[in-house]
Parts: sequence; C-alpha cells; structure tokens
Amino acid sequence: MDEIITAIANVGFPTVVSIYLLVRFESRITDLTNSINRLEQTINNVIK
Repeated sequence: MDEIITAIANVGFPTVVSIYLLVRFESRITDLTNSINRLEQTINNVIK
C-alpha cells in the first residue's frame, strides 16, 4: 500500500490510474485482438 501512495505522490494520480487500467485490461485487449483476427479470417474465407 505504501508503494501505491509513493507512486501517486511521485508521478500523479492520473498516471497511476492509467497504468493500472492498462495492466488490468491487457488480457481483454488481447482477447479482442484475437477475435478480430478470427473474424477477418472468416470473412476472407466467405468471400473466396
């Protein structure tokens, strides 16, 4: 907990929140990227 407070004091609250959200949503972004790639492959298969 002290590390979080120190980080907020050093770099600011918005930066800490941004880093937290990027780390937390990384797996979801990866899943969405994979879904988009599969969709692209499916569309290309249908068009051919």
